[in-house]
Parts: sequence; structure tokens; C-alpha cells
Amino acid sequence: MFETRLATAADAELIGQQRNMMFIDAGQADEVLTQKVFAKFVPWVRPKLEDGSYVGWLVSKDGVVVAGAGMLLMDFPPHWMDPEPVRAYLLNFYVNPEFRGHGLAYRLLKIAVAEARRRGIKVISLHASKFGKPLYERNGFKATNEMFLVE
Repeated sequence: MFETRLATAADAELIGQQRNMMFIDAGQADEVLTQKVFAKFVPWVRPKLEDGSYVGWLVSKDGVVVAGAGMLLMDFPPHWMDPEPVRAYLLNFYVNPEFRGHGLAYRLLKIAVAEARRRGIKVISLHASKFGKPLYERNGFKATNEMFLVE
């Protein structure tokens, strides 16, 4: 049986570890780069978990965390899609490889979307990996015209 709970500031390192594995599994970064990211991510996310601007969920089986996800509540200018000045950005969706195929990512997505809706947030965004994209598309997420400049 899987149990889901809210993440706390004490989970910052665990969330950082899952984030690293997410990037490695997706082929987006190697272990050297993810360790640099981890060193910056943990002190970034801990106060956000404390002040509620990052909401995280962790799924456990037999007391061992096997999946997780997060939602960053971002200050955003009022917009034609939503006049309220907040957006939800979903991130850090990760399921340990041996627990994939049990619907855990779907469970976490439903929880995150429900929480955003409970807060009155109309716009939810994310950046999907090739692995996650089908899940998000099945649940109503659409591609946008967002562009990046990366140096």
C-alpha cells in the first residue's frame, strides 16, 4: 500500500536527490552537474517549504519514499488567462524506477492539480520530459508558445 504525505523542510535533501535522479534518468545531466545543482537546490527549496511557496508531496511504501512531486507558487502579473497574481508551476515529478507503472505520477498529478484548484489558481504550467509528456497530455495539459534563451 502506498501512502502520500506533504513534504516538510526536513525533506529538502530527499527532494533534491529525487530531482537529481529525474535529470539523470531523462538524460539531461550527469552526476557531476546534478551535484552542483543539488548544492544550490537544497538551500533554495528548504525556506520555500517552510513559507509554503513550494508544496511537495512524497509517496512511501513500507516507510520508504518511492516518489515525489512539487508545486511552486509563483508571483505572476495578472494576465488575461487569470487575473489573480499567482501561478502554479509543477516540478520534480519523480518515481523510483522499480515503482513505475503503479500510477504514482498520475496520483501526484491529480493531488497537485486539485491543490492548485483549491487555492483558486487557474493557470498551471510545467516543463515535461519526454517520459512525462504523455501523462500531462492525457490530463489536459497543452503545449504553449513559450521560448527560451539559454547561454
